[in-house]
Amino acid sequence: MKPLVSDPNDIRLAMLGMVDGNGHPYSWSAIINGRFDAEVMADCGFPVIPQYLGAEPPENLGIPGARVTHVWCDDRSDAEKVARAVFIPNVVDRPEDVIGSVDAVIISTDRGWEHVDRARPFIEAGLPVFIDKPLCDNEDDLWRFIAWHDDGKAFLSTSAMRYAKEFAAAKERIADEVGQPRLFTITTPKSWERYGIHALEAVYPLLRPGGWLSVANTGSEKANIVHARHADGADVVLAAVDDMYGAFGKLNAYGTAGTLSAAFADTFFAFKAQLEAFVDFLRTGRPPVPFEETVEMMKIIIAGIRSREESGRAVMLEEIG
Repeated sequence: MKPLVSDPNDIRLAMLGMVDGNGHPYSWSAIINGRFDAEVMADCGFPVIPQYLGAEPPENLGIPGARVTHVWCDDRSDAEKVARAVFIPNVVDRPEDVIGSVDAVIISTDRGWEHVDRARPFIEAGLPVFIDKPLCDNEDDLWRFIAWHDDGKAFLSTSAMRYAKEFAAAKERIADEVGQPRLFTITTPKSWERYGIHALEAVYPLLRPGGWLSVANTGSEKANIVHARHADGADVVLAAVDDMYGAFGKLNAYGTAGTLSAAFADTFFAFKAQLEAFVDFLRTGRPPVPFEETVEMMKIIIAGIRSREESGRAVMLEEIG
């Protein structure tokens, strides 16, 4: 493997895109650049962001050798505000305007159905890309990303839940406290299309990759109750309920020897670890997550949508692709 950027110690990043309900351009840029204007950030529209950023000692912010130098948002006024809040020197009129001026780009939106179009100019230009979760939510787009991967294009997509310290600790405890897992439950607010991946990627590392069999979504668009089956004898129930904000990232595991519970709490830690993993990918060329795992997770997301549309039918993962 070799670096994906010309200077691993001075990586210029572009933060691209902002959609409803998602303030990542503010939070991620602050975490990378290492500072923010508290007064501007207080008016960002996402009160939780200045709360968790402000709770950190200043020295915890920043990723050495990486900086967000360009920003574009779907609404230019948002981009200008982000730039003021986190000291980004360049606001561009079109996302493609960053090509030639940055080393990599971050697609900071969580509408999977838009990600092929948002990422295409940069992937085809040979720039490494981080794409916010989920990578995609339909079969055609998944095959487009698979084709790009097979062609050697460099891109990465993860949920911050993969890096949550609460779930990493749970993984270490499962064998002793749970025994053989037989049932997992995990919860998230919002839609299956946009937030289901948060629930899935919290529990996915707790089971063997490649062993997921089927998905049945017996819920509705506003209350998705998704039952996934794994070849190792575990059932997983993932709930994505539109207004269930009081239960984001609540994990329970039940097994042959006992039970275990874990709850997501440290947003800053998870986001910073996620962004550091992308920067390390740029520096080494080694992806932190095997692409095959990303593909399997996207098939689970797609199967959950298909099952809901087909009255809760159990969709085998082998049907996807």
